[in-house]
Amino acid sequence: MLNYAEEWIPQRADPYVLHAENGKYYFTASVPEYDRVMLRCADSLEGLESAEEKVIWNKHESGIMSCNVWAPELHYLFGGWYMYFAASDKDDIWALRPYVLKCTGDDPMKDEWVELGKMKAAPDDEFSFRAFSLDATVFENKGDWYYVWAEKVSVGRQISNLYIAKMKSANELETCQVLLTTPDYSWERHGFWVNEGPSVIHHDGKIFLTFSASDTSPAYCVGMLTADEDADMLDPQSWSKLHDPVLKSDITKKIYGPGHNCFTTDEQGNDIMVFHARTTDKLICEDPLYDPNRHAMLLKVVWDDKGYPVFNL
Repeated sequence: MLNYAEEWIPQRADPYVLHAENGKYYFTASVPEYDRVMLRCADSLEGLESAEEKVIWNKHESGIMSCNVWAPELHYLFGGWYMYFAASDKDDIWALRPYVLKCTGDDPMKDEWVELGKMKAAPDDEFSFRAFSLDATVFENKGDWYYVWAEKVSVGRQISNLYIAKMKSANELETCQVLLTTPDYSWERHGFWVNEGPSVIHHDGKIFLTFSASDTSPAYCVGMLTADEDADMLDPQSWSKLHDPVLKSDITKKIYGPGHNCFTTDEQGNDIMVFHARTTDKLICEDPLYDPNRHAMLLKVVWDDKGYPVFNL
């Protein structure tokens, strides 16, 4: 039986669950060692908790993709299975860039995965993926695929914004980046000015894009943008940002720093938010980023009378 708003899969941050068209459930996430991409598969959402974990890719020994392997996401698009993730260089650990793996067959658990390298920007895009870039997700709307990611800009203490672009293929963008959101509010600016970890859910003619904000302490929380599905996804004016976070720490529930979520459905078709959080505010290491106890958790999505999602712990 699934339990909500409590530890589900321990020590798996940045969780991603895909309920695929083949009926299978797939799970991937950042592991505490930040050194590999793993994948689980089960016939049910509940089954992912005890499913065997398979390593489909290991970090390089040196150079690019040799450190900080973060936030993998499994997607099926353009006729194939792809894994999107970020990684850096052990000699430059903050040189995060987005990379792509492709499965050579139809079974992502059994068939070989190959590297496609760094995500390619559009030919006339002088900015994308030139600096700290991570947390990419993809979504489809009206037959087009879009790529959304976090990238840091400015000098000195950099700011992490979210950008969007239309996709030409699974590993190349067709259009230049468009700024979706920058940290505007105090709840997005604790420790660092951060918007990251985007995820998309469609409902009743609207697109809802959640994102994580602030540093990875208990201040970490989830904000949300909305757009009409008939609007131009690449027009910043199409998107509106809610003034307050939609999910944040709740001491009474022992939920600390909820964030980096995705959306899936259970076997009955109910919408489910998958996110990570800690169950204590006490860390076993000084830097919260390297504390291993961020656990994957589940939450039922409730839709209000205006058609907006409610994430109630």
